Amino acid sequence: MHRVTLLPPREAARILGISYPTLKQWIYRGKLKTVKTPGGHHRVPETEIDRMIPKKFDRGEIATRRTNFRKISGRNQLIGRVVALKYSGLLAQVTMAIGEQQITAIITADAAKEMRLKPGELAAALIKSTEVMILRV
Repeated sequence: MHRVTLLPPREAARILGISYPTLKQWIYRGKLKTVKTPGGHHRVPETEIDRMIPKKFDRGEIATRRTNFRKISGRNQLIGRVVALKYSGLLAQVTMAIGEQQITAIITADAAKEMRLKPGELAAALIKSTEVMILRV
């Protein structure tokens, strides 16, 4: 059985890139489902965060898309959340959750440190042929 991780609202807001008051409004309006602790505090399941991430990257007007477009030639970009990061010498193993799937990439430790990757952060997996690259978003 897969155990769902529950996050405090402030942490969920940080991951989604929204303010805490906005997240609370989403909870009160039913846009974001939460679980209440025995003490009555809201906790946000990771699955709800994953459900909301794609909405942040919806395509809009062409002018908006142009200004927000990543300056990279690879087109197969999967937006997700870093769930695990392991360093071993010169390499780093980055595991990302993309929807209900996970993808793992081996990148240099220097690149992971330069991007300041850490669990909970948004990133994009850039897939080019047989290679998967990670891009901080």
